[in-house]
Amino acid sequence: MTTAPAPRPRRAALLRAAVAPAALAVSLVLVPLPSAVAAGAAAAPPAPTEAGPLRIHDIQGTTRVSPQAGKPVTGVPGIVTGVRAYGSSKGFWLQDPNPDADPATSEGIFVFTGANPTVKVGDSVLVSGKVTEYYPNYSGGSQSVTELTGPAVTVLSAGNPLPAPVVVDTRNIPGSYAPPAGPDGSIDAGRLDPEKYTLDFYESLEGMLVQVKDVRVIQATDKYNELWVAADRQDQRSKRGGVLYESYREPNVGRLMVQQQAAVTQQPFPVANVGDELTGTTTGPLDYNAFGGYTLVAGTLGTLKDNHLQREVTPQASERELTVATYNVENLAATNPDAKFAQLAQGVVTNLRSPDIVALEEIQDNNGAKSDGTVDASQTVAKFLAAIKAAGGPAYDWRSVDPQDGKDGGEPGGNIRQVFLFNPQRVSFTDIPGGSATTAVGVTGTGAATALTASPGRIAPTDDAWTNSRKPLVGQFVFRGQKVFVIANHFNSKGGDQGIDSRFQAPTRSSEVQRVQQATVEQAFVAGLLAADKQARIVSLGDFNDYQFSPALAALTKGGVLRDLVNELPETEQYSYVYQGNSQVLDHVLVSPELGHAKYDVVHINAEFAQQASDHDPQVVRLRP
Repeated sequence: MTTAPAPRPRRAALLRAAVAPAALAVSLVLVPLPSAVAAGAAAAPPAPTEAGPLRIHDIQGTTRVSPQAGKPVTGVPGIVTGVRAYGSSKGFWLQDPNPDADPATSEGIFVFTGANPTVKVGDSVLVSGKVTEYYPNYSGGSQSVTELTGPAVTVLSAGNPLPAPVVVDTRNIPGSYAPPAGPDGSIDAGRLDPEKYTLDFYESLEGMLVQVKDVRVIQATDKYNELWVAADRQDQRSKRGGVLYESYREPNVGRLMVQQQAAVTQQPFPVANVGDELTGTTTGPLDYNAFGGYTLVAGTLGTLKDNHLQREVTPQASERELTVATYNVENLAATNPDAKFAQLAQGVVTNLRSPDIVALEEIQDNNGAKSDGTVDASQTVAKFLAAIKAAGGPAYDWRSVDPQDGKDGGEPGGNIRQVFLFNPQRVSFTDIPGGSATTAVGVTGTGAATALTASPGRIAPTDDAWTNSRKPLVGQFVFRGQKVFVIANHFNSKGGDQGIDSRFQAPTRSSEVQRVQQATVEQAFVAGLLAADKQARIVSLGDFNDYQFSPALAALTKGGVLRDLVNELPETEQYSYVYQGNSQVLDHVLVSPELGHAKYDVVHINAEFAQQASDHDPQVVRLRP
């Protein structure tokens, strides 16, 4: 599985970390806190009997970090607007019904109890506790959540009306996403300007009741019972209802994650696909988490309106067209349930129309994530081929090169690799001995005699560019008498990158360095093939883990050796993956100049749906070599 950034850990395993005020200016000391213990809870204050001198807006202040961080506060008044009684962040949201006149200061705050809260929505309370800045992922660049921890709570009355929610929509979401950073690269110390910058706008509402109305779903419900909506209708819409991520400079401003306060055992969460709608109002406090940034934690959810999104089927190829596809099958192992194999096979046979060649990414070894030295994947592939046949597909043959144990990254023990499937009734594979996990494939001959030194083979597998990452698999095929070279790719993931909502702006994309190195190595290999035969027919495809506008894809296409076909699609169709509400490109098909006839299609069958066989959409190109 590849994401942007890398896949998240299970939430039950997360530890909370509080940051002392001094640590913000000097060095950071992270204090891991089990879900049942709050920061500072060891010395809980006495229950307050009267309102203290500070209000919530005094605690929140006009910047991201509270001017009271690390200090005890007493008798903070407010109305309970939401309660979270599950997960590792149990507590409640408190909001002052009497706001000040400064739009930069939030009137809401989260009170972290660590155990099931005893208060109820509508309670008027006084809270004493310690002001804490909680960073869901400090090292990853997350912003902080200002909280009251180790609380003592006095309930004054019940059933009080809640403050009116702030309606979040196109009228008040600023068009500029992030404010300028300070000398340290962080936006923490800057005064919030909620009328100018999106991140400041959301931060000024941290902990407050917000509301969205009649919003479109832009990322399907996931296994954590979350979805994403478009609060701003001006973000660039995809053809099927998402929002497109088109550049680093202009992130989509209206994306909001939606969770709910109630546990799903008490209240089912809507199962939505991209393009569905939450009609009516969705209301709750605005939170922040490491997996989605600003998040509306709904006390009331709108009604789901099904837009009846359909899985696509690619157009039928002609007899003379060679069809080549790529599909990231998300950690497929022989140990996976038959249902996963059947669903993936249906995608190959029905939605991709049984391509002549299929480059698969994330094929695991036979025992999956078990780490015992196994690298052979023949059982995994055989099970997949049988599923394809059962779905009405052809009797595919296959080729691959087993990796060294633990050397190619991915899920520990899984030994993911790329695999070629091919239909021997349509194409032939040219077997050339010599390929191995550590042997670099080369080019021999010139002109029509140009060939690989090994097929299948791996491109520069011992080069540092491929450290802890998948090495490109290259194979030599023949279709209707024409030689075709196919490169199956799975570049390194975005793990370690700072998110677009990071407190550091512009966020650092540290993983990009290695992908540029990988692209440079592969570009040199392709250039070598074209130097031997300028008419060489080359297809490079797979999960490149990067965008069509990225430095990595620029390095791969340098000198015109390859062209990225995603750029030839209509703009609204340029995506293969959905992450944090952004429909984006991670998978690509690139071709050499000789392959001028290239009909390319991203076949949307997974990324926009709550029910997925994989988190990636497959792609296919129809060629006339």
